[in-house]
Order: sequence, then C-alpha cells, then structure tokens
Amino acid sequence: MRVYPEQLGRHLSPLAQCYCLFGDEAWLIESARSQLLDAARAQGFEERISLEQENSFNWQELENEWLAMSLFASRRIIELTLPQAKPGTDGSAMLASLMAQPNPDLLLIVRGPKLASEQTNSKWFKALDKAGVYLPCNTPEGPQFSRWLDGRIQAHRLQLQPDAKALLASLYEGNLLAAEQALQLLALLTQGRMVGAAELGQYFEDQSRFNVFQLADALLANQQDRAAHMLAQLRAEGTAMPIVLWAVFRELTTLLTLKSAMDERESLAPLWSKLRIWDKRKPMYEGALRRLSLKQIEAMLALSSQLELKLKQAGEEDWTLLMHLCLLFDPNAHQRLIAVHD
Repeated sequence: MRVYPEQLGRHLSPLAQCYCLFGDEAWLIESARSQLLDAARAQGFEERISLEQENSFNWQELENEWLAMSLFASRRIIELTLPQAKPGTDGSAMLASLMAQPNPDLLLIVRGPKLASEQTNSKWFKALDKAGVYLPCNTPEGPQFSRWLDGRIQAHRLQLQPDAKALLASLYEGNLLAAEQALQLLALLTQGRMVGAAELGQYFEDQSRFNVFQLADALLANQQDRAAHMLAQLRAEGTAMPIVLWAVFRELTTLLTLKSAMDERESLAPLWSKLRIWDKRKPMYEGALRRLSLKQIEAMLALSSQLELKLKQAGEEDWTLLMHLCLLFDPNAHQRLIAVHD
C-alpha cells in the first residue's frame, strides 16, 4: 500500500508487517524511520537488528533473524538496507517467502534509494507492498514542496504571512533539512507571533538546491522565473558550467529531432521511446514544441555552440549568455535576444 510520508501517522496503529522507505530525500527517510521506531517501541518492539545488503551479504541471515526467538523482548524490529534497491534472485525469493509467513512479533523496515518503475513492478517489491506500507520518500518539488512546507509550518505552530511562506519556499526548495532547521529556529524566535517576509529575510539566506534535470524541466515548461532562480543557485553552488550546458543542449537536440519530424508530418510515437521520453515528461515536450518553431530551436543550438566554443577555446564561462539561452525557451523573448547577439 502506497502512503506518502506526511500520511504515515495514520498507518502506525497497529503496525503493518513491513514498511518500505525508498527515495532520494534523506530527511524524509530518517523522519519516517524515527516515527516508525517510536511507534514500535510504544507497541512493545524493544529489540532491533540491522542488516545491509553488501557484496558478502548472505540472505540466510535475514531468514535466520526472521525465524529466531528474541533473547531480550517479545517483539523485534529488523532494519534491512538495500543500497541499490536490487536484492537479486536470491533476495527476491527470500523476501517473497518471508512475506508469505506473517509474524506479528516482527517489524521489517526496508530502506533504499528511489525506485524505478521496473523495481516497483518486480515480484519482491509487490510482495513487500502487499504485506505492508510503501513510503516514496522523494524530494518534493513545486506544489508538492509548498504542501510539505505548509505541513511543517503547521507542525511547528508558526504564524506566517503569505509573502513569508512564499519566501521560505523560494529559499529552501529542494533542501528539506535546511528548511526544517529554519522552521525550528523560527519557532524559537517568533514565539507564535505573525511574521512577514521582511522580517524573515533578515534571518535566512537562500538555501534552495536544484540539479540540471530540474532546470531542464523548468525550461521545457517555460517557467522562466523558476529557471532563472535555479540557474543562479546552480552557479552559486559551484556547478560546472559544462554540466549545465550539456543539460540544455541535450533538450535542444531532442526538441530539434521532434520538431523536424513534426514539420515532415511524421508520427512522434516511435520517437518517444527512441529518445527515452517517458509519459510523465511528454506534456512538457509537447508544450515546448507548440511554442517554438524549428528556426528558433536551430538558433538556440547555434547560441549553445557559441557558449561551447568560449568554454573550450578561451576557458570562458559566460553565465550571462547562458541565461539568455535559457530565456529563449520563451518565444516572446526570442526575437529580441537573438537581435542582441547577432
């Protein structure tokens, strides 16, 4: 059963046979784990065993612990870490077998990285999911981050004006640990009184974190303000410009391939798979293809080539020109900026 981290509190009494904490957000995983351990202790789970699937890991160890009687308590917790979220043939069979042997005196907590669809469709994951609760602990973005932030603001009983909430979202998106620490500090500083953006700005600096893939999505979706913020943060964090340029260039070459096919009245159906564009991202590409002409995409590729030449020949990182390139994903700015650089 899939349950989102903020809903976990409603699924702790009684505890399920197992809980799967998979995702790329360490704060969410640790927060969910702490809730589970607190609930388990309150329900008589006093002994805890930790196992990790390493190169020398023997799955028989897990079965031995599953079948063994506790030496110190009537109920036990087994924490199993899967660093690659790939238990292999032996592990898959073992997990499925154990889930077919329910034991109310055992709680299994499985942790690992973000899962791909092939993993959530696997037999081992379906066995765990059927017997327990799956918590996807992935870093929330955009509206999801705003909802997470609202929940944490309520948890800390903070009184924030709308402009202060918006500022917090801008400062800390993608960095949940820093956001949580900021909210804890605010709770101590404000003591329940109303706080606006002006006061908030005196306390905190921009701590948001992004990656080049998020930047690419913002550009495809024509979210210009968001893209500009991301690019500024990537630069401030010391992200190498060739990496950012690579991400932008990759999206432009993909758009060129798709737009060329459209202009030739060819079907895009075979290209989605060939270019590894999954269903979730198709609407962003379709929107960009409606906005941009083939000529505009070609001009953007030419501009990206200029940036690459500056990097390779002169070692110059022209972040201003890169920002202009990002702005060109908006056709309204396209003609004006092209004229500036001609």
